[in-house]
Amino acid sequence: MLVGNDGVILRKAYDQEWMRIDTATHTSFIDVDLCPDQRFIALSFDNALWVSDPTATQWTPVEIPTEEQLMTATCAPDASWWVAGSFSSILHSSDEGNSWQTTSLEEDAIITQLAFVSDQQAVATAEYGMIIQSQDGGESWEITGFLPDEFYPHTAYFVSLEEGWVAGLNGFIYHTQDAGETWSRQSTDTSLPLYQLVASEHGLFALGDNSTVLKRTGDQWQTIQPPSTPVSLRAGVYLDGQLVAAGGRGSLFSIDTYPVPAQLISQEASDD
Repeated sequence: MLVGNDGVILRKAYDQEWMRIDTATHTSFIDVDLCPDQRFIALSFDNALWVSDPTATQWTPVEIPTEEQLMTATCAPDASWWVAGSFSSILHSSDEGNSWQTTSLEEDAIITQLAFVSDQQAVATAEYGMIIQSQDGGESWEITGFLPDEFYPHTAYFVSLEEGWVAGLNGFIYHTQDAGETWSRQSTDTSLPLYQLVASEHGLFALGDNSTVLKRTGDQWQTIQPPSTPVSLRAGVYLDGQLVAAGGRGSLFSIDTYPVPAQLISQEASDD
C-alpha cells in the first residue's frame, strides 16, 4: 500500500499490478499503517483519518477533532487508532473514531513519528530532538531523552523502549541503548538527508534523498544504492530478498541488497 499527494492511494497484491484507489479527494496523504484487523488507516494533511475495508479497495474518512496539525498515524496492537502532531499532541480512538481522547505534553514541538514496540510500550520522536515514551498503553507519556543539538528526527525505528535509531538531515543517524538518555552518532558515507528507516530480517536500511539507500553493519552505514534519480525515497519494505522503496514522482525501486553495490531495477508506480 502506498499513499501520496493529490489523494493518491495505490494498492498492489503480490501477483497483480498496481491499482489506484478512487478516494474522491485531492488532499495529500502523509502516513499509512496496517491494523491488526487487516484494515489500513491513512492520515491526510487535512486531519482526516481514512479507514479501509479488509480488501483495501474502499476507504472512508473519519474527522479528527483537533486544531493541531497531525503528522503521524499508527495502529496499536489492540487495534486502537493513534495520531500525533503539533504542540506535542497525541490523540487516540478505541471505538473506530466515534470518540477521541487527547493528550498533550504542553510542549510547542511537532511529533513526527509514533509507534508501539509492544502491547503496552510506545515511542514517539519530536521536534527539538525529544524522545517521548509510554509504558502503559498510551495512558500516560513522558519525555525520556533528547537527541544531540536538538536534532530534528525525520524517521525513527525502535526495537524496544531502550534501543532505537533516529535519522534526518546531513546523513546523520543516531543510536541509543538507554531510552534516549544518551546517543552515539553512527558512521555514514553520505551527507544527504535520510527520510525513512526500514527494518527486515536481513538488516536495517535507510532511505534518503536522490534515491540513496544505506545498510547498517554494526555501527556503520554503507551506501548500497548511490545517488542516482533525483527523488526522495520516503517509504520501503523488504520483500522476497529485495528492498522495495517508493518516493517522489511516482517512483518505485526494487533494490537487490546483495552483493554491494546493489543492482537497481526501476519502474514507475502509475497513479493513472
